[in-house]
Amino acid sequence: MRGEPVRGEPGRVEPCDAGPAVPATRQNLREQVAQALRDALVAGEMRPGVVYSAPALAARFGVSATPVREAMLDLAKEGLFEALRNKGFRVAEVSERDLDEIIEIRRLIEAPTVARLAREGRAAEAEELRPLAREIVAAAARGDLLAYVAADQRFHLALLGLSGNARLVETVRDLRARARLYGLRGLPDTRMLVASAREHLDLLDAVVRGDVPAAERLTHHHIQQVRAIWSADPPQ
Repeated sequence: MRGEPVRGEPGRVEPCDAGPAVPATRQNLREQVAQALRDALVAGEMRPGVVYSAPALAARFGVSATPVREAMLDLAKEGLFEALRNKGFRVAEVSERDLDEIIEIRRLIEAPTVARLAREGRAAEAEELRPLAREIVAAAARGDLLAYVAADQRFHLALLGLSGNARLVETVRDLRARARLYGLRGLPDTRMLVASAREHLDLLDAVVRGDVPAAERLTHHHIQQVRAIWSADPPQ
């Protein structure tokens, strides 16, 4: 979804300027709409506390209201929306404590997993992710937040996927979705984003050369940097 961020007051029903319409002829339309909504949440195009109407979103996507409503109900089960009777769906609020807890869980899961990849000598497989890491850096440098977030997610889930643990990958995917990087659009410039982007290359280098302590340390630091990006007053 590549439209401008939606502007509105919490509790007010807003349409979503959600970019190109989703073709009604696509298979698995419900899943396509759900993914488009996830993308809008990650990109900050749908604001926490604001109520969105399924018919209004359906008109924007160029589809009927039914798959949109079903997709939003699916996302409500994931904790991303709250269904409001006769009103629509409100984007769930995420507190600072929620973000801190998500970061703690991600560090506990991801750091030892990436360290194990370095220990196991997964250099060739990790090296295949280098073009994606460079894509993240390029997106950050040009300030393309949507491309940055999409490439960043693909990179991290692909790296964790080398562990062969599908449930671990799904857990991290869910944690990332619940956090949703609201703070990105509020960045005064791209310097912090570019610095975070370059850490993907450093992390890959550590895995490729089999440097277990560096792989674990860089993963911890990178995830904490993400927390700093989310927060206007990041923890020290």
